[in-house]
Amino acid sequence: MPGPTLEMERVEPQSLKKLTSKSLKRALDLFSPQLAPPDPQSKKIRMSHKISVEYGGIVPTASQKPPRPADSGAPNREPSDALALPDSRNVKTEATQNALVVGPSAPKAPNNIGISGKGTLVVSAPGSYERNPSTSAIMERISSRWPRPEWHAPWKIYRVISGHLGWVRSIAFDPSNKWFCTGSADRTIKIWDVGTGALQLTLTGHIEQIRGLAVSSRHTYMFSAGDDKQVKCWDLEQNKVIRSYHGHLSGVYCLALHPTLDILLTGGRDSVCRVWDIRSKMQAHALSGHDNTVCSVFTRPTDPQVVTGSHDSTIKFWDLRYGKTMSTITHHKKSVRAIAQHPKEHAFASASADNIKKFSLPRGEFLHNMLSQQKTIINAMAINEEGVMATGGDNGSLWFWDWKSGHNFQQSQTIVQPGSLDSEAGIYALSYDVTGTRLVSCEADKTIKMWKQDENATPETHPINFKPPKDIRRF
Repeated sequence: MPGPTLEMERVEPQSLKKLTSKSLKRALDLFSPQLAPPDPQSKKIRMSHKISVEYGGIVPTASQKPPRPADSGAPNREPSDALALPDSRNVKTEATQNALVVGPSAPKAPNNIGISGKGTLVVSAPGSYERNPSTSAIMERISSRWPRPEWHAPWKIYRVISGHLGWVRSIAFDPSNKWFCTGSADRTIKIWDVGTGALQLTLTGHIEQIRGLAVSSRHTYMFSAGDDKQVKCWDLEQNKVIRSYHGHLSGVYCLALHPTLDILLTGGRDSVCRVWDIRSKMQAHALSGHDNTVCSVFTRPTDPQVVTGSHDSTIKFWDLRYGKTMSTITHHKKSVRAIAQHPKEHAFASASADNIKKFSLPRGEFLHNMLSQQKTIINAMAINEEGVMATGGDNGSLWFWDWKSGHNFQQSQTIVQPGSLDSEAGIYALSYDVTGTRLVSCEADKTIKMWKQDENATPETHPINFKPPKDIRRF
């Protein structure tokens, strides 16, 4: 016989929302703190401490103090807690009512200097290092020591030259300022007239794109370097190659001529900057030390005679006599694709995707960052004697900067020629002419654009919109 069955107690069905709220109530009852009611005595102590911290440095002026006995000559007089104001009888009533006296304990001293205005303010003694936050808003504002930028007229395009069949990668001006040459991915070097923009000559000889060009001011020579590992010397009287410099193990990305010596410098993907004797075609030095492509170089007549920038995000100064590194600058975080020396000052600028920085020469001390970020890969940079620096980016942006202050006074965007993709709006090379009044940009849409300053612009039509920086980034 089966035993008697026990009847189960029926469970009332509950919704998920109700179960959740019950669980939450149980948790609050278990873990919520049981706060005692506020104690009026402790609240009073806390408020009095706050008041003394906030307003402890401010004491009432003579007109706000209660009247004191007339025994001014008494020896047991208490010393004042602030520096003296000018005699309140000589100050207007309205100004006296708004007067503040700020400062820690200091011996009373005569002071005949007053600050004119709505209120009179006495600042703390030199021994004090504390600044009362309640009075910082009414203290006299110190003007910024950051240099104010000079006014420069905006730049505009006045000529577009199309003739190359590939990206235009390099440019160099003739020292006589009559012509300039451009190197392209179509493996040709073209020579153009500066005044008219007309094509004068086309030189062929490279089998890859031409990355670097330089025209000698001491000889009738032009030098070119390309991705085909070749460095060539062209005689411009015969318009043909007379020397080739062999030694690079990969593409050559940059090229520079020494201003006083018959020396040529080339840097490339093999991470080495090579020093060549122009006449003998011999390699004088191989400046090795970079960990990645050497993509920018310039030279100067005094030490450091060679400065290189690399994709390893460093800048190196080289001793040309011994072929050794003098110093390394590691301020950048990204590849240093462009460096440019100021034509007059002993300083240079370096451009990277993170920032554009200014350094002094010969020691390489960091001066400051430019005050804006172009936020693109910067391929080219040029500076003229008037202190206008131009930087060209991969996205076709051409920004103009005031050299002294680092202020960006113009942001231009290049326009691709008809038939090109919008993604071909990239600037690969920039150069001013000898006078510094014309700028030439070499671009990815196979064009060469010439820029000049707007003659009709004035400081009234194009005012400087400059705000000095609050904090200067040191790196």
